[in-house]
Amino acid sequence: MQKGTLIGLVACASALALTGCGKEAPPAPPPPAVGVVTLKAETAPLTTELPGRIAAMETAEVRPQISGVIRRRLFTEGGYVKAGQVLYEIDDAPYRAALAQAQGNLARAQASITATGLQAQRYRELVGINAVSRQEADNAMAAAQQARADVAAQRAAVQAAQVSQNFTRITAPISGRIGRSLFTPGALVQTGQADPLATIQRTDMVYVDVTQSAADIINLKQAMQRGGVNEADGARVQLLLPNGSVYPIEGRLQFSEVTVDPSSGAVTLRATFANPDGLLLPGMYVRAKLVEGQRRDAILAPQQGITRDARGRATALIVNAKNKVEARDVQVDRAVGDKWIVTSGLKAGDRLIVEGLLNLRPGADVRPGAPQQITRPANGAR
Repeated sequence: MQKGTLIGLVACASALALTGCGKEAPPAPPPPAVGVVTLKAETAPLTTELPGRIAAMETAEVRPQISGVIRRRLFTEGGYVKAGQVLYEIDDAPYRAALAQAQGNLARAQASITATGLQAQRYRELVGINAVSRQEADNAMAAAQQARADVAAQRAAVQAAQVSQNFTRITAPISGRIGRSLFTPGALVQTGQADPLATIQRTDMVYVDVTQSAADIINLKQAMQRGGVNEADGARVQLLLPNGSVYPIEGRLQFSEVTVDPSSGAVTLRATFANPDGLLLPGMYVRAKLVEGQRRDAILAPQQGITRDARGRATALIVNAKNKVEARDVQVDRAVGDKWIVTSGLKAGDRLIVEGLLNLRPGADVRPGAPQQITRPANGAR
């Protein structure tokens, strides 16, 4: 074979290898698939989660009003007591003696009033015939009046002694759950002592005290004035217990401070909750979810579709009518479940990309479809 013919065959083989023996080049890969959610305007509940503390509806300290030695304790610690129920008995022997003495002094004063009254009457008769002097008659009249005053004073002393004796039986000032007793039988208690004997708390209804910043309250009022928020169910409060469970009974907002705390810039809100099973204990830390109202025509965007750029600004990627990616700068207000309330940058009908965001660039062609899985991100954009 000639040298030129050999070179031509080698060139032909190389060309066939490069061209695939005359076949066409493989087609370009299809656009990447992305999961999209079509946004729509809907009504969104406005809630705020705030820390709070449980407080008893009523609290009363049981204190002695007289001094003495405790003779008996008549309640079970941690039990329920009713108003007027006897809780402690103090040794009443000294007070019974004082009452008997006061009653004796009253009887003596009553006897004296009879004698001085008769003497004053006789002297009035005798002064008319000049049998006694007018001075003696006036003295007899004054003695009778003093005797009547002594009777009134002794009657008051009897009442005071009776009150003191009644105070030897210490009763419950309110109905509620009583705590542990700080004093035992045989202990000496005194009027005005620093420590109470026990404490009673009414817990069938409890307060939850939470604080909210003045700025948040102003924002809510302004939104209501613009007509974007209505007050339907605006006073409902839900509780999250320390173990993470939801308290089954909703509360109602009852009270808020009329002034702002200058040190914290916050306003105290107070809600009441029914507590029939005694699950809510005074002093317990809880999370209160305050339902402030509802926002009409809100755009709710899944949190997966909202990201942050290098400057910390919230951004989103959407699919336009030509199935191309567009970037949007957005502003979000607050989270509602696993979604953000978007205040600007997105509108109803936009197809927000929530899956397949990796390596996407604005202007790229994509194949939109329903998202396969929607999960709440660990760290949502705010």
